[in-house]
Amino acid sequence: MALELFSEKTGISYNLLQILITMGLGMIFVVLVIIFLYWFLGTETGCALRATGNNEAMVRAQGANTDALKILGLMVGNGLIALSGGLVAQTQGFADVSMGVGAIVIGLASIVVGEVVFKKVRSFAVRLISIVVGSVIYRIIIATVLFLGFNTNYQKLLTAVLVAAALAIPVFKKEKVRIVKEAE
Repeated sequence: MALELFSEKTGISYNLLQILITMGLGMIFVVLVIIFLYWFLGTETGCALRATGNNEAMVRAQGANTDALKILGLMVGNGLIALSGGLVAQTQGFADVSMGVGAIVIGLASIVVGEVVFKKVRSFAVRLISIVVGSVIYRIIIATVLFLGFNTNYQKLLTAVLVAAALAIPVFKKEKVRIVKEAE
């Protein structure tokens, strides 16, 4: 009701207004989640959690309970998944069992694309941001392909090709540098 009234007063279409509000709220949630993850993973428990993922034996040798840290990691991950699922269901107005099919592949593609774009970065905060940027780039590529009229059944193939290309680009660049150095 208030949104329709605002739409009439400003001249902005109702659908565009809904899209802008949804995107704005989405960006607010993304920023809050990045801030929370940066803070949490910088604490002693968060550092132990990250270290468990890198070298479980070393963390166990330091006296930390790696099983509890694994469960904590699953809890944080599943909490973030529940938050995103709730936001998607709120935006769509419904929830379906098959809505999350392929989400792992999309997440992997987002991480890989983000890592390729921010290849030389060591900062943890920038790595978190690179995942978000990678997901935006991935969605832009998918939207462009759909806009160009490609068959939607080929979306999984496109995702696989995109991930393979993103993984291959750094390898080809290293190989090119090695060949150039050998030629000199």
